[in-house]
Amino acid sequence: MFRLQARLSTLCQSARVQLPDVARGHNHHGYKLPPGVACCSTQAKSQSKPEEKIKKLMVANRGEIAIRVFRACTEMNIQTVAIYSEQDMMHMHRQKADESYLIGKGLPPVAAYLNIPEIIQVAKENGVDAIHPGYGFLSERDDFAQQVLDAGIRFIGPSPEVVRKMGDKVEARQAAIAAGVQVVPGSDGPVASIEEARHFCEQYGLPVIFKAAYGGGGRGMRIVRSMEEVDENFRRATSEAEAAFGNGALFLEKFIERPRHIEVQILGDRGGNVVHLYERDCSVQRRHQKVVEIAPAPKLPLDIRDKMTADAVKLARFVGYENAGTVEFLLDPSGQYYFIEVNARLQVEHTVTEEVTGIDLVQSQIQIAEGKLLPEMGLSQDEIELHGCAIQCRMTTEDPARGFQPDTGRIEVFRSGEGMGIRLDSALGFAGAIISPYYDSLLVKVIAKARDHPAAAAKMLRTLKEFRIRGVKTNIPFLLNVLQHDQFLSGVVDTYFIDENPQLFKFYPTQNRAQKLLYYLAQVMVNGPQTPLATDLQPSDVVPSVPQLPFDRESDIENGDNSYGYYEEMRSMAPTPPTGWRDVLVKEGPEAFAKKVREHKGLLLMDTTFRDAHQSLLATRVRTYDLKRISPFVTQRFNNLYSLENWGGATFDVAMRFLHECPWERLEEMRKLIPNVPFQMLLRGANAVGYTNYPDNVVYKFCDMAVKSGMDIFRIFDSLNYLPNIVVGMDAVGKAGGVIEAAISYTGDVSDPSKTKYNLEYYVNLATELVKAGTHILSIKDMAGVLKPRAATMLVGALREKFPDIPIHVHTHDTACAGVASMLAAAQAGADVVDVAVDSMSGLTSQPSMGAVVAALEGTDLDTGISLSDVTDYSAYWEQTRNLYAPFECCKTLKSGNSDVYINQIPGGQYTNLQFQAFSLGLADQFEEVKKMYAEANQLLGDIPKVTPSSKVVGDMAQFMVQNKLTKEMVEDRAEELSFPVSVIEYFQGYLGVPPGGYPEPLRTKILKGQQGLDSRPGESLPPVDFDKLKADLVEKHGHDVKEQHVISAALYPKVTDDFLEFHDKYGPVDALDTKIFFVGPKVAQEMEVKIEKGKTLSIKTLACGDLNKNGEREVFFELNGQLRSVKIKDEEASKELHFHPKALKGVRGSVGAPMPGEVIDVKVKEGDKVEKGQPVLVLSAMKMEMVVTAPASGTVRSIAVEKKMKLEGDDLLMDIECD
Repeated sequence: MFRLQARLSTLCQSARVQLPDVARGHNHHGYKLPPGVACCSTQAKSQSKPEEKIKKLMVANRGEIAIRVFRACTEMNIQTVAIYSEQDMMHMHRQKADESYLIGKGLPPVAAYLNIPEIIQVAKENGVDAIHPGYGFLSERDDFAQQVLDAGIRFIGPSPEVVRKMGDKVEARQAAIAAGVQVVPGSDGPVASIEEARHFCEQYGLPVIFKAAYGGGGRGMRIVRSMEEVDENFRRATSEAEAAFGNGALFLEKFIERPRHIEVQILGDRGGNVVHLYERDCSVQRRHQKVVEIAPAPKLPLDIRDKMTADAVKLARFVGYENAGTVEFLLDPSGQYYFIEVNARLQVEHTVTEEVTGIDLVQSQIQIAEGKLLPEMGLSQDEIELHGCAIQCRMTTEDPARGFQPDTGRIEVFRSGEGMGIRLDSALGFAGAIISPYYDSLLVKVIAKARDHPAAAAKMLRTLKEFRIRGVKTNIPFLLNVLQHDQFLSGVVDTYFIDENPQLFKFYPTQNRAQKLLYYLAQVMVNGPQTPLATDLQPSDVVPSVPQLPFDRESDIENGDNSYGYYEEMRSMAPTPPTGWRDVLVKEGPEAFAKKVREHKGLLLMDTTFRDAHQSLLATRVRTYDLKRISPFVTQRFNNLYSLENWGGATFDVAMRFLHECPWERLEEMRKLIPNVPFQMLLRGANAVGYTNYPDNVVYKFCDMAVKSGMDIFRIFDSLNYLPNIVVGMDAVGKAGGVIEAAISYTGDVSDPSKTKYNLEYYVNLATELVKAGTHILSIKDMAGVLKPRAATMLVGALREKFPDIPIHVHTHDTACAGVASMLAAAQAGADVVDVAVDSMSGLTSQPSMGAVVAALEGTDLDTGISLSDVTDYSAYWEQTRNLYAPFECCKTLKSGNSDVYINQIPGGQYTNLQFQAFSLGLADQFEEVKKMYAEANQLLGDIPKVTPSSKVVGDMAQFMVQNKLTKEMVEDRAEELSFPVSVIEYFQGYLGVPPGGYPEPLRTKILKGQQGLDSRPGESLPPVDFDKLKADLVEKHGHDVKEQHVISAALYPKVTDDFLEFHDKYGPVDALDTKIFFVGPKVAQEMEVKIEKGKTLSIKTLACGDLNKNGEREVFFELNGQLRSVKIKDEEASKELHFHPKALKGVRGSVGAPMPGEVIDVKVKEGDKVEKGQPVLVLSAMKMEMVVTAPASGTVRSIAVEKKMKLEGDDLLMDIECD
């Protein structure tokens, strides 16, 4: 009843004020309106009640424009009222108003702000006497303006009739023509059908542009350059216009090529006064949406400015324009300009005009609505002057790297740029803000003002670089590129600027290291270790102490400094490293290096602590972090080492697979820290550092990059002593400039006359072939530790006699505790170099003790020249460090040496891994049986050398036999019916090469079951890898931050490399965390410092881990550099009971994911349909923008995971296509 009475009262009041005006025939100044229109306009004047000031104003809008109006009102002592949708319940604009009211309950998000009856009802019920429409939504709806006036409320804007005429692009054109302003050729009215659109195109020619008749902002705009595009663009533009403005009407215009988009800001009052506030250049556009606006337009000729502003004022006077508005023009390269439209409202970019004129446009709007005349407000044309230049950048939550797809989510970090000449207009500029898919993606308007255009651009550039926004993607990288482009800085750009400069879309990804590390810490806290732990032992709390050097800071040593930057600071403070063997190699080359090694009188040592020792004892899990900390000490105290084994073998893939580190970065960083000691690596011949064969060009490329990254000596071997595979590796190393150390893989026992397969003659003959092939150094690789002292004397003696000028290097493992004796025997027999590990990392399946060998030879002709006290200090560090790796400790099960290695011949590096595998297969209590079966499996396979990857074949066969309770005889009898491990089948197919003595028959024939084996070296038949294509594929998957080293890693380990790059992108530099934190995460209330680079340290404190929310997530709270941060992590265990929409599979072409969050508005295919690559299959809508999803490949639609009106998150699965 209340509403009915109010409506009746309004109608009576309208009748009273309209009749006199109709009798007088009063019309708007300068524009003859048709009969019946005058009453509306005079009503607007009569109802504005100029004698009364506005006391309470509502903004019928949301976001930053609502806050902008509220601020203007507060300065004018006007109370403010906000309205908000259900989706905007927590939005900032409702908190900035004096009062706020929910509207549109149960309606879609946009529809809530288009609900005119409810908006007016809320205004009337709460004493609102004026409504400001903002921009967008209802701002250009004349019916809204009229209903506001009908309700007795002032409308902050032009009269309803002017809103209608200027909002209708067709009538606006007619008014401009009548006013004598030149327009672009276009349709006389809205285009009602596709047929009409086609007719217009045929009449005026292409290109043309569809425009929404009742709105702007790029919505409902589509350029048509061919007749084939008319139908689809008409439908898409209509749909967008309907969604954005509530009316899908379109009109057509001839499309002007290469224009500048110039708009003139005007103000008019009820007395017929009109002024301009000069122009803005809005030419930097994408998809007809303005990105950067400038006031005034740079380098606009004064005569054109004067004519254009005069035309804008002329048109405004002609239509009787009141309040603020914008007259827009296109300026072509010849200097001709054309009227295109009037925006009868405040513009997004009004800010730059305010900055250069000093005039508050919103307050001017309000004063005009109160009935004030422009002269009374001090706004006569001669009083309006320009001061400097202003630039506005629209910062949006769009990802420019993905075609500006809108991004949604929670802003986790927000740090703005500020300072002199900077203005920020925003409603979501704070941490914790939720970016929804329902509204425009505008996040912040950043306005910079300075004396001129270059200075304003510099100020804007500085400001944008200061911003730190995490949690959602923004267009900041794109804006930075625009601001640094020479053409933009010149001041003259046209609307083609973005389209013609693809370099604007080349982005350097933000590192976002701090937030990513918080994600990692939270992930470990919620879901446990991200590196699987092999035992239930926990890392020690002790921070290993680095041995003190003369240049150390005493405070660091006392406090046990464990920071990332410690070794960097030590390196920078250290004196010049003492001369080492690498200096000889760098200065004189590989041949001279080998010669000087041979001439050296004492015994040289290679330290395996940095690789084989921890591979044997700690499952290869030692991190670069701990290797780096001790590196400066090694540089100063162990400069006379022959080499430091620190790379290759299993460390390569384990670094990526389990430690989430780049092995190439490990090598490069250690090279900087240890410049004087040669680095040595293990190269598996044609297998490089992998477990299979690769095309030859991969091996050559790998070796070349390894040398460039800092590697010196390559121990090259083949797991079967297959000479052709070894020679490939030797040639690759030689061409790369490395030291060739060809290795004999030792097995059997040359001291036992009964073992005739691998006797002295076999090894001498093999060594002869390696010397002929050009090795610089000859190596004996005793991978299982079965080289007994007497055998060492015999083998080394025979080789020394045969090759007196070739250096001999001996490697063994200490599994049987006879390693020291064997190495001393080898040295006495003429070996030049033996392998050792520092005491606390020696013994068992590792190498013999460095200290024991040093002490045994001290004062003799074979003195190593290494100080035993230095070894002790070095060992103390590793003793403490080893405790950090307790979860991988072989001593959990291996308590002492085992002489049974002489029987089973299990390599030291494989022993602990085999043990962990037995545990995982449920064979923990049968490991002794596995060891015995290892020897049986070796005999079945033909008694082969056992080193990676052949050792894996033997191990797999042994565990297969134990698990299936098979004996050697049973395997031989039942081979044709058994399903063997893949590694066993590939061995018999010849993928590892040919074993000594050939394959055992008939077992090979039975196992292959008719499959053909290889007749030549495996790598010979493999096609070369196309590294350019591989890099392009990696860039497509992981972005442009792909290095050449990553390409080589991907050639060797495709999936491991993909997983590593994804992990690094998600969690950042986890290698900067200390080791215990990395493995098991922090405790609540734990404080830590993380140095991510020199001069940049993160101070982190864990605060709390929240309860499970409805999405299966826990919020984890931190303090980062004194500021509160939080991240949400899905609880993987709890989430198993919740249902979530499946995600598209990354890297799978036919798995089509949602390119942005949004709503499905159309599905164009059905299951079973054949589709072509690029064919539209689905349409998504988000933030009032529609996106057509196309088929990534040709094929058949296998399944569709969505339906119309379904709301999706980014990367949600849309459909699966079975690719042709």
